[in-house]
Amino acid sequence: MTTTASRISEIGLVIIPSTDQDRSVEFYEALGFEKRTDIAFGDAYRWVEVYPPNGTTGIALAPPRAGDPTGVQTGISLTTDDIDATHAQLQSSDVDVDAEVMRMSEPVPPMFWFRDPDANTLLIVERS
Repeated sequence: MTTTASRISEIGLVIIPSTDQDRSVEFYEALGFEKRTDIAFGDAYRWVEVYPPNGTTGIALAPPRAGDPTGVQTGISLTTDDIDATHAQLQSSDVDVDAEVMRMSEPVPPMFWFRDPDANTLLIVERS
């Protein structure tokens, strides 16, 4: 492995706010994610991580601190091998998804946005 000056080697987790961790876990599990971590954190918190089934980078569902926003643009991009089937599945599951798949010219792949129960926005892109 090549070492960089900062010794940073990978993205381990991304953290998004969750006002109700149980509800968020249920939502992400319905998308096919796996809960891999759920431990007590501090006096009254839990540290919860969910991962796509084949993923090594997870999403930590963390209670927002007082005054921190929810409903954020996460910057998280997920991939699928069938954008239309994924879009239809999420729509039929009453997930808050864009009305249509965005289709731009090459080389931009088809994609759409969806929102989790806290209105945090994520992107799904068809793998080329």
